[in-house]
Amino acid sequence: MKQNGKSPGIIPPAGKFRAAILRELKQHIEPEYRKGAMKYVKEGIVLYGVRLQTVRKIAAKYYRQVRTYGKEYMLTLCDTLVRSKYAEEKTLAFDWAYRLRRQYEPEDFRLFKSWLKRYVTNWGSCDDLCRHAFGAYLYQFPQFLPDVVEWTISGNRWLRRGAAVILIYSLRRGEHLDVAFKVADNLLGDDDYLVQNGYGWMLKDASILSPGAVRDYVVRKKAVMPRRALRYAIERFGKTFKKMAMSSNEA
Repeated sequence: MKQNGKSPGIIPPAGKFRAAILRELKQHIEPEYRKGAMKYVKEGIVLYGVRLQTVRKIAAKYYRQVRTYGKEYMLTLCDTLVRSKYAEEKTLAFDWAYRLRRQYEPEDFRLFKSWLKRYVTNWGSCDDLCRHAFGAYLYQFPQFLPDVVEWTISGNRWLRRGAAVILIYSLRRGEHLDVAFKVADNLLGDDDYLVQNGYGWMLKDASILSPGAVRDYVVRKKAVMPRRALRYAIERFGKTFKKMAMSSNEA
């Protein structure tokens, strides 16, 4: 395997890097921070107790080493980290996966989807993956948009939330508003509060570049949109519109 025409030499086993990363993570554990973070996320999360900014610094430090061995090696190592029950390891893997965004290929869809479907267990990890690595992937390969829309009928809550959150990356770049409305339509009747938060947030971010279209959508759907989702969707609008939308909401 070569990177930029240079041989990286002997390739270390992925377990060696993971062991080094774990040793460093454990040097930064803060029990009180862990308690607060777990309370904030509320469910589905297991933490060592390392602050996010510290995890990002560790990710950057080791990225400079592991990138020498190429994309295939890095994604294998990411896959090992994602399978951990600890959120910090998943965060590090998703960070590296996003750094590889200029090297994405169509076949990476299956791997990223498997991470979301099988190893994401809380909204924080769902959003971290979908807003960055997976969102950037979908922006590059819009042929997979129909697959994402199908997630809205999945029994997996992270696929359903992910179907909305993954579009935020594209929406902030002025793309795929029509798909966002289709996803919102499909999720309108979803009673999972985390899914409602997800598509409400998607609509809120869509309103940054397309306020008129989102306003019109909210007017059409406000009577049936769950209040939780509606509050997120109209967050960037003025007080008068917010009052009108919430007062006529029956959901």
